[in-house]
Amino acid sequence: MSASANDQLVALPAPDTRGVLPLETTLSKRRSIRNYKDLALTLPEISQLLWAAQGITSKRGFRTAPSAGALYPLELYVAAGHVEGLEAGIFHYLPQKHALVSIEKDDQRAALARAALGQQPVRQAPAVFIFTAVPGRTAAKYGRRGTRYVLQEVGHAAQNLCLQAVALELGSVVIGAFSDEDVARILKLKDAEVPLCLVPVGR
Repeated sequence: MSASANDQLVALPAPDTRGVLPLETTLSKRRSIRNYKDLALTLPEISQLLWAAQGITSKRGFRTAPSAGALYPLELYVAAGHVEGLEAGIFHYLPQKHALVSIEKDDQRAALARAALGQQPVRQAPAVFIFTAVPGRTAAKYGRRGTRYVLQEVGHAAQNLCLQAVALELGSVVIGAFSDEDVARILKLKDAEVPLCLVPVGR
């Protein structure tokens, strides 16, 4: 889903590009965490997680995760339910602006949990990140092989997000079991865009 000129953007705090936790420490601490405290995330934390997954890191538009041919088929959404400084709803991340655009005003975590076969982390986490893709962007250059590249890319991006969660002392888990049709409906995706994975994040 693309933003129109009339959509109101939510500006995000600038990401921290220095950090204090060594990469080796984040790797050793990364685990799938499925239970979260009833505590909010903050807007700076949401900003940092989005940037880690799909943030722009060069003047040429390159991102934190590699992309075959720099075609960037991935799209990233966050379903916010308990985030300080951000109303409940679903937001689409715009890497070029490092901003969010609202696509749904109501808390959709319960609906996403039902779409994810009732998995509790999706319902419980204060925020759920949703990776989707427009495979045609990659297939236009690489044909059928492009499908494999898209799946590789979402793995890179999701791992970036999970490692950033560790660095922020947060827990996360990557979820792949869900109804594609239901998640696409909740996100109001067009036919060319498909959901790939959900990543609940919390304390």
